[in-house]
Amino acid sequence: MNRVLLSITLILFLALTAITLWHHGYIGLFQFQLSSYAGMQVLTDLVIALTLFLIWMWHDAKRYDRSPWPWAIATMTTGSIAPMVYLLIYKTGKTDKPH
Repeated sequence: MNRVLLSITLILFLALTAITLWHHGYIGLFQFQLSSYAGMQVLTDLVIALTLFLIWMWHDAKRYDRSPWPWAIATMTTGSIAPMVYLLIYKTGKTDKPH
């Protein structure tokens, strides 16, 4: 994945997240999503996508002898932010070989 595009996406998403948290708080994010079927569908879609990423990331981290636990916990608490950081750190420009 293009490192510049991923970095820009992460920065813009962090800004949007900060604004959203400022206005609604962490719990407010979930209250809004659970207030309608459309919101529940979007939240369910996010959970499915992040679960798929966690499965991939778990295997990737183990393959390179990294602990997957910090990334799993970060993904469960920050959503898409942790996966984007993981991809920036480990999948763009890194050439380390599996053991």
